[in-house]
Amino acid sequence: LPGFHWHGETFSLPPGAVRILDSAYCANQAFVLNDLHLGMQCHVEMTPGLIASWCEHGADEIATSDSPAVQTPAAMQADVKSRTGRLHALADKIYSRWIQGLRRKT
Repeated sequence: LPGFHWHGETFSLPPGAVRILDSAYCANQAFVLNDLHLGMQCHVEMTPGLIASWCEHGADEIATSDSPAVQTPAAMQADVKSRTGRLHALADKIYSRWIQGLRRKT
């Protein structure tokens, strides 16, 4: 999953939730609950402009982080058009599947 993950915070799964994604840095990267709720600890909606803005406005946070999960601004912006294109294709699949589940429930 090429999700864009900005921070080091995490969360506990709500009762009844099913983890559908984890990573080396976040045990609960994404979950579903009752086929109606989708929670993600990453961003699939990013654009090159958003990433550049976050890198600019988060420069101090990035520079002072000691987390191995935090990339440099240069790494975040490398091949950004291709990477955000893959994110958007993934977002289309994720949200289309989620909407199908919602329609089955109504």
